[in-house]
Order: sequence, then C-alpha cells, then structure tokens
Amino acid sequence: MSGHVPAPDGGAPGSGTPGGAPGGGTPGSGAPGSGGGRRRWVTWLVVAVLVLGPATYFVISAVQSRESGRDKQQAAAATGMTTGWPTKLQRRIYEVPLPAGSTGAAFLETNSWETSSLYVRFTTGPGGLDSFLGRIGTSRSSLRPGAGAVDPGQRRTAGWSLEDAPGVYGTEVGQEGDRPDHDVVVDLRNERRPTVYVVSTVDM
Repeated sequence: MSGHVPAPDGGAPGSGTPGGAPGGGTPGSGAPGSGGGRRRWVTWLVVAVLVLGPATYFVISAVQSRESGRDKQQAAAATGMTTGWPTKLQRRIYEVPLPAGSTGAAFLETNSWETSSLYVRFTTGPGGLDSFLGRIGTSRSSLRPGAGAVDPGQRRTAGWSLEDAPGVYGTEVGQEGDRPDHDVVVDLRNERRPTVYVVSTVDM
C-alpha cells in the first residue's frame, strides 16, 4: 500500500529554462491536485488507520450508525444474523478466535456511541471448544449451568432462542482496559459437536 512513489521526471540536465528548478524541472509541477500529492496523502491516511487500528474502526462504525438516521443495533436486529465467519478484522478487534473447522457460523455486529458488539454463533468439536475458551482467557471449569451469561436483550438482538436446559452452560469473561468483554453460552447437549454463542463487547 505504501510503495515508493517515483519522483517526477526532472527533464534533461542543463535545459536552461529561465527560472526553472535545478535539473530543468518546471515550477509549479508539485501543485496541489497532482497525482503524486494524492498518492502521498492516501499513503499517510492508510498509515494513520493502521496505527490507530480499533479506535478508528469503531469511530467509523459509530459515525455510520449516526448517519443512517437510526440506531444500527435496531437495524441489525431487524435483519438478523449473517451466515458465515466474521471478517479477520472483526475477529481480531473483538478477540473472537473461531477454531479451525467450525461449522454453522453466523455473526452480527452492532455499533452505537457507547458500545460496539459482535455476536457470533458457531459449532465446533471438543478440542475446538477448549481452544476457543483458552484463547479468550477462560476454560470449561468456569462454565456454570444455564444460559444467563447472555442476557435477554442480547438474545433478542441476535434472535437466539437460548434456554436453561441440562447441558447448557455459560460464563462471562471480563477484560482489563479497552479489551472486549465476552459473554459466552455453550450448548453441550451434543458433546461431540458443541455450539457456542458469544457476545463480545467493547465500551467506547
């Protein structure tokens, strides 16, 4: 993205153009609006986005939510989950590391000025479940009976029908600083293929 931008051709040495720049360049060749100037501006913008990272991402999302004329969370709830994996950027920012080989994945992102949340559902194997829990800072020993870790409001937003049935467990994982918090429910009624419901939330 930030590849070297070649300098403008300076012309033949000694062209003797009155008032010309050394090397025969034409005065005003670097005027605003030139291709080189635009490329340098875009390069610096990309660098800024990469450095600021998540902060920039959430600000853009919040602005889009405001400009839409309605709260993006309500709009997302109306349209429902999107089938497939979240993008790599979403998985990195919200720290939702889907295990390899996960199936039945679906996700939903909501943004407001106060919080941004990523809702993800996926089915994995026993090893995948252990890997996922470990990477978000918890383990099976922290799971407690019931689906209370994902509250009723979150369930309505995602359209999840979770119930406090035998084999359903949950946990809440709080993080320090600006890292996301995770509310997790695991349906272990099929122990060979458990289904995970996770809500990752970042406070703005």
